[in-house]
Amino acid sequence: MLNERTGEVFSIARDNRPVPGCTTSKVVRQLDQSSILYFSLAARTDISPETFRYHKLLHVEEGELVVFTATGEQWRVGAGESTLTPVGVPVGMRTDRGCIYTEIEVKEGSTMNEALKAGEVFALADLLPTQDGKIVNMDLVHNDTMKFVLMSFGAGTGLSEHAAPGDAIIFALAGEGVIGYEGTEHVIKAGENFRFAKNGRHYVRADTPFKMALLLTLS
Repeated sequence: MLNERTGEVFSIARDNRPVPGCTTSKVVRQLDQSSILYFSLAARTDISPETFRYHKLLHVEEGELVVFTATGEQWRVGAGESTLTPVGVPVGMRTDRGCIYTEIEVKEGSTMNEALKAGEVFALADLLPTQDGKIVNMDLVHNDTMKFVLMSFGAGTGLSEHAAPGDAIIFALAGEGVIGYEGTEHVIKAGENFRFAKNGRHYVRADTPFKMALLLTLS
């Protein structure tokens, strides 16, 4: 089960304020193939370079994160932007003014979309287009325990009520949408989040163009 409240709009950034002088982390879900965590780094703090055998997909919720390698490479990731860390080299993180980000571990056995390239900075919302009268889906990462999907909704489109086979978190990326959950509607805007529980009845409606990411856990 995801370590997050259900059935209401929330903000990862607002709920995970940095502790002055400290770095903090919260495990949202511990999975064999793709653990999910929140990190909050106070201004002028860092995480020392470490080497991993798998990629990490980092999505910055607030502030700016500098991702760097022991060989001197570095890239700056701002609010609403993401990056994929390289594998097999020491990688660290630091921030000058504070940063809150979500980390998705992409371990062995995962399939990644070719749009994801290690060491590049990108906005998730820019990876797929919006088309009038259509819903566009892009699977970014999936394995036996997790699926991370991007979706864009043209104005007037939506998903009819259904239930998912696992817990999920929505990341609103651009525009504004309506999430119906267990009989109640919730307006969600870019930068906000929503969680629905396994088998929870929900739907999505986009009165205007809307983009979101869906992080679904399957075990």
